[in-house]
Amino acid sequence: MSKAAGKLKSLKKTVERVTHTTKLKTNIPAGMAAAGPPLGPMLGQRAINIAAFCKDFNTKTAEMKEGVPLPCRISMNSDRSYDLVIHHPPATFFLKQAAGIQRGTMTPGREVAGKITLKHLYEIAAIKIQDPPNAMLTMKQMCEMLIGIARTCGIKVVRDLDPTEYAQFLEERKVIVEEQRRELQEKREAKMLRTG
Repeated sequence: MSKAAGKLKSLKKTVERVTHTTKLKTNIPAGMAAAGPPLGPMLGQRAINIAAFCKDFNTKTAEMKEGVPLPCRISMNSDRSYDLVIHHPPATFFLKQAAGIQRGTMTPGREVAGKITLKHLYEIAAIKIQDPPNAMLTMKQMCEMLIGIARTCGIKVVRDLDPTEYAQFLEERKVIVEEQRRELQEKREAKMLRTG
């Protein structure tokens, strides 16, 4: 046997086997993983034990507030085991919580759905920078990214906020949101009448 063939054989032994499976990316509410749709079929297609996954996920997220959406990355192994990575909740969730609103604006840039201070933004950035996809970002880049996300949600970032003035703003905003919901419902009903 030649020297090159001997080196090739020893090289084959040291190289690890590469798995070409795709990662499953999904948002699962904390403590509420269930075998039903949409999670059950996604896991079933990839031959993951659904009951064991749900139990594992729910125990890992037991200390979190129930119902908080958590972005998850699930990678499958050849022996039907899986690696579960749970990230922090999405930035939009944190921003809406800090602003005290349920939903963002329907027309970003034209109307303001809520307001947050720079302190809120910095605290959210400190939490989100711990996620693996954001690990290479600086704090400044993370804050700029969050300002962009806040803008698309209709949330205005201000230096300081007066609590009584903001409470009045939120009360006025509730009326606008109700009108928008009513308009959407009327549009849906009109569409149903045309198609029905």
